[in-house]
Amino acid sequence: MSGVEILDNGTQVLTAPRATFGTDALLLGRFAQPRRAERALDLCSGCGIISLLWHDAGHRGFCTALELDPDASALCVQAVAENGIDHIAPVQGDLRTFCAAGPEQGRYDFAACNPPYFTAGPQSPDPVRAAARHTVTCTTEDVAQCARRALRDGGRFVLCQRPDQLVEVLCALRAARLEPKRLAFVRQRAGSTPWLFLVEAQKGRKPGLKLEPDILIESGAARYGK
Repeated sequence: MSGVEILDNGTQVLTAPRATFGTDALLLGRFAQPRRAERALDLCSGCGIISLLWHDAGHRGFCTALELDPDASALCVQAVAENGIDHIAPVQGDLRTFCAAGPEQGRYDFAACNPPYFTAGPQSPDPVRAAARHTVTCTTEDVAQCARRALRDGGRFVLCQRPDQLVEVLCALRAARLEPKRLAFVRQRAGSTPWLFLVEAQKGRKPGLKLEPDILIESGAARYGK
């Protein structure tokens, strides 16, 4: 059964039991955003929460919302239609082959990805849930290489992940010519252990990483709606 969530400025997000969104998606969508007219790419878009959050915040450039699961992508299609949005294009497809060749390469100014988090451990018997949580169809390297192909030189890419994968993520970004520029840790409250990090990288730029202040959930960083 579908549900409806309303963002700060009235944009509707449609969800379903196997296509919801969490705090991490809200934090990612707010940590860095495309400028108003920039061409944007939302990788692992799910129900479209990040694309719709950008729209709610004022983004009006063309945006591709790429999602492997057809049911989740269909929710994004429905949400775009019901909100009367004409600049978000939901695409059901695999980021491992997206922008693999041709004119799509280097066309985007900004990209983001809320990827699967787990590389090991028990997996759900439901293949959709397993793909959403485990790196079965989407590794860190897959994500970084897709962003590299899609972004123009100087384009920005933002990603969230668990802290135990920080080294892997930074190495994968650099290997894809995506230089990490901003990094922030997410904590429930000051002094608690970080449970997430957010990183922004830029394609083809020189080294220089800025550590940002911690993002605290108890301060309201993930709240939304009227």
